[in-house]
Amino acid sequence: MKLLIIEDEKELSNSICAYLNSESFVCETAYDFNAAMEKISLYDYSCIILDINLPGGSGLEILKELKANDKPDGVLIISARNSLDDKIYGLRTGGDDYLAKPFHLSELTERVNAIIRRKTFGGKNIVRIDDLVLNIPEKTATVKGKLIVLTRMEYDLLLYFTGNKNRVISKGAIAEHLWGDEMDLTGNYDFLYTHIKNLRKKLMTAGCPDYIKSIYGLGYKFIV
Repeated sequence: MKLLIIEDEKELSNSICAYLNSESFVCETAYDFNAAMEKISLYDYSCIILDINLPGGSGLEILKELKANDKPDGVLIISARNSLDDKIYGLRTGGDDYLAKPFHLSELTERVNAIIRRKTFGGKNIVRIDDLVLNIPEKTATVKGKLIVLTRMEYDLLLYFTGNKNRVISKGAIAEHLWGDEMDLTGNYDFLYTHIKNLRKKLMTAGCPDYIKSIYGLGYKFIV
């Protein structure tokens, strides 16, 4: 899952990124208002961690821009402002949750997870597709109770597909979701083809139908 951390305190931003990376998230950063506006205009994110006080503008203006353009990104507001009025205003503006500074990184991570579950999986911890079961908190996939051994990238790919089942997803969107900014360093999609091929093989070996279909000229579709 790809996240955007909009936070001008670089030490805090680095700490958040390091912790979330260890929890299998891909993190991108923006340290000021203009950089954040550019990011949200170009990319979609599973969740945005948004500070209100930013150099060059207000995080609430970024939030308004997201909502005005019907962007699907979840938003967790983080702020040193801890009054009830600030929280209510942030949530009414369109934030999905509000966390006052200082906070524990473990709590921030669980709030991000909760937002993603609500936005993508209807708040469920368990996703079932026929005999395939994904346990989101445990980051595992089983078929008829038997564990499928997946790499981190294969699991993230499977979770992304199931969250977008029966939709055509472009190769670019999949790559950006899995690799974030690092996608710009690659010259082709060979690495993506390899991960999809390995995931398909593992699912079918475990007894699943061939859910992942290549849509010529467009991308892929997880057909249920």
